[in-house]
Amino acid sequence: PRQATVINIDTVVLTKVTDVDATDTSNPNLNYGLVVDCGSSGSRVFVYCWPRHNGNPHELLDIRQMRDQHRKPVVMKIKPGISELAKTPEKASDYIYPLLSFATQHIPKHKHQETPLYILCTAGMRILPESQQEALLEDLRTDIPVHFNFLFSDSHVEVITGKQEGVYAWIGINFVLGRFDHVNTDRDAVVEVNVPGSDQQEALTRKRTTGVLDMGGVSTQIAYEVPKTVSFASPLQEEVAKNLLAEFNLGCDAHRTEHVYRVYVSTFLGFGGNAARQRYEESLIRNTYAQNMLSGQHVGETADSPVPDPCLPTDLQDEIGPSTQKLHLRGTGDFDQCRQILQPYLNRTNDTQTSLNGIYQPAIDYNNSQFYGFSEFYYCMEDVLRMGGDYNASSYTHAAKSYCATQWKTLRQRFDSGLYASHADLHRLKYQCFKSAWMYEVLHSGFSFPTNYKNLKTALLVYDKEVQWTLGAILYRTRFLPLRDIQQETLKGFHSHWRHSFSFVNNHYLFLACFFIVFLSIMLYLLRLRRIHRRAAQRYSPSSTK
Repeated sequence: PRQATVINIDTVVLTKVTDVDATDTSNPNLNYGLVVDCGSSGSRVFVYCWPRHNGNPHELLDIRQMRDQHRKPVVMKIKPGISELAKTPEKASDYIYPLLSFATQHIPKHKHQETPLYILCTAGMRILPESQQEALLEDLRTDIPVHFNFLFSDSHVEVITGKQEGVYAWIGINFVLGRFDHVNTDRDAVVEVNVPGSDQQEALTRKRTTGVLDMGGVSTQIAYEVPKTVSFASPLQEEVAKNLLAEFNLGCDAHRTEHVYRVYVSTFLGFGGNAARQRYEESLIRNTYAQNMLSGQHVGETADSPVPDPCLPTDLQDEIGPSTQKLHLRGTGDFDQCRQILQPYLNRTNDTQTSLNGIYQPAIDYNNSQFYGFSEFYYCMEDVLRMGGDYNASSYTHAAKSYCATQWKTLRQRFDSGLYASHADLHRLKYQCFKSAWMYEVLHSGFSFPTNYKNLKTALLVYDKEVQWTLGAILYRTRFLPLRDIQQETLKGFHSHWRHSFSFVNNHYLFLACFFIVFLSIMLYLLRLRRIHRRAAQRYSPSSTK
C-alpha cells in the first residue's frame, strides 16, 4: 500500500503521495512497459515500470508511471491523430517513430528486448472503415520490429472498443486507490461477490471497488463492478447486456478467482456537456421557427424579442444557430425549469433496469457502493461553484440555483475579480447553469442515483495523479508476467531441495544408466561380429565355387 499524507481543505480532500521519486534505471530488477494511446486528436506514449514480482500469486504487479531525473512522468504527445493518415497508411510507422525513439532514451538498452510495447487506438480510428484501419495497423506491425527491439507482436497493436477503454479506465482508477489489494483492514469497505465462472456456492468477501462516472464534451460513460449474478427482464435485454458486461481475471493464475471481476461499462455518445447543449439549441431553433411560422410572429429573430432561456444566467444575451437561422436568447436563470426542460433529452424509457437512451443498466447497491466523478462532474462542481469533492445533492442544487439566478453582469464582475477557478473562462460562465442542470439530471434521472446518495466524490486527480486508461491496459495485458517470476522462484527452490536430498539416488541411477549403455554396446558389437562371421563362411562354402 502506498504511503500518503491527507490534508483536508474545506470539503475537498487532497492527497499527497510520496512515490514520485525519479525512477532508478540502474536497478536490474526493474521491468518496463510501453503503451501508445492513439487518440482522435493526437497520440501519447506512456512509459511504465515495476519491480520484480514478489512471488505471491495473490498480489498484482506494482506498476507505476516512470519518472525522469526531474521527477516528471515520462510521457510524450504528438499531433494530429493517426487517423489523419487514413489515405497514406505507409506513413504510420514514421508517424509513431518519434514516440518510440523518445521511450528508448529513457529505458536501459539491455532491457528493450523484454519491454512489452502496446499500441492501442481509440475513437479516431474507430470511425474509419475497417480496410483503412487494417492498412494503418499492418504498416505498424511490419515496420516497428525493424527499427525497435521491444517485445512486440501483431496482437500488441489494435483498435480497442469503447467498452475495452472503459474497463481499462476502471482498472486503472481502482488500482491506484488500492482496491485490488485484498489485505483487508477494519477501515476498508467490503462487498460480497458471486465470482463469475466459479463453482463456489458461497460468496467471496473482498474490498469494495469504486465505480467511475466520466462526462466529457461529447460523451458520458459509467463503469462499475456488478458483484452479484445478474438477471434479465427478457432474452433481448440479456443479449444487449452481453455487450455491456465484461468478465475478466486480473490475476496471474487463471485457476484463482480472487481477482475475477464482472464490470458494467456503457458509453453514451451525444450525452456529454457540449453535445447536450448543441442538441438543446438545435431543438430550440427548430421549435421556435416552427411556432413563428404557425403564429406569424418573429420571436427570437432580433435582439429586441429574444427567446427566454431558463438554462442561461439571468439577463445573459446569447446568439445561436447558423447565419441563415440566427436565434437570439435571453437568460431567465431558472435551474428547476431548466432541469424539467432537459429531461426529454435523456431519452429514458419505461423499461426496468435501463438508463440513458433506454440502455440496460444492472442494479447498483446504493447503500454499499462508491463512485468517482471525473471531467464535467468535477468541473460543474468546482470551477464556479467551488464545491468539488464530496457530492451532496441538496448543497449542489442550492448553489446551482443561486448561480443561475444571479445577474450576468454580477457574474462578470466576480469573474474579473478572480473569484472563480483559474482555468474557468467565459464559456464556462455562460453555460455553467445549463451544465449544472444537465449533470444533475444525468446523475439522478438518467442513472437513477437517489438524491440522498452520499458516496460520490468528484475529482480531477486521484492521489495527485491524472489516471489514464493506459495504466489499466498495461495492468491487464501484463497480468501473466508474475508467473515467470513465480515459476523461477519455484524452480530455484525445487532445484535446491533436489540437489541436497536426492544426490545419492541420482548418482545411483546415473551408474545404472552407464552400465546399461555399456552392456548394450557390447551386445551390439557381438551381434555385428557374428553377422560378419556368417557372411565369410557363406563366401567360401563349396556351393559358392561351382
